[in-house]
Amino acid sequence: MTKGRLEAFSDGVIAIIITIMVLELKVPHGDDLTALRPLVPVLLSYILSFMYLAIYWNNHHHTMQAVQQVNGSVLWGNLHLLFWLSLLPVATAWLGANPRAPWPVACYGLVLLFAGIAYFIWVQTLLALHGTDSTLAKAIGRDFKGRISIVIYAAAVPLAFVNVLISIALYNLVAIMWIVPDPRIEKTLAR
Repeated sequence: MTKGRLEAFSDGVIAIIITIMVLELKVPHGDDLTALRPLVPVLLSYILSFMYLAIYWNNHHHTMQAVQQVNGSVLWGNLHLLFWLSLLPVATAWLGANPRAPWPVACYGLVLLFAGIAYFIWVQTLLALHGTDSTLAKAIGRDFKGRISIVIYAAAVPLAFVNVLISIALYNLVAIMWIVPDPRIEKTLAR
């Protein structure tokens, strides 16, 4: 199967997810800057989630550059990833409304954790299809950032019940780790 429909569908779903998230941002009540104060947690959670979606979209796009074809396993793996990403608007809204409560912070982390696991599984299905000598396999390598991200999420979720700020800091740390585009695929394709 060709990869074009998978890419187009994924792009559309991610665009819809971003649209749903932005609709949670409400107009401030008031006409001065103090009216923005109650919106700060909502805006900060939106920014973090937008960054995560941008990171997933960017990495999805780069990964698909190294892919020649897809099969049913890849399609289901991609849908698994999109399922977890589609829960991000709800988790974002709950976190924004309750930034100091352990359950919303932990649930936000669970969505990130399962999205990270789903992305890892999706990449593994692509590697199984394309083989260990493929351009994709050479570009992915041992995927240290992907693996350590999952470990950080898994630690951050229970830490929300100890200190929510630690969990939120860890979620931001992973986003910062990924904000710099991973050049491995571009470098491998350029060779």
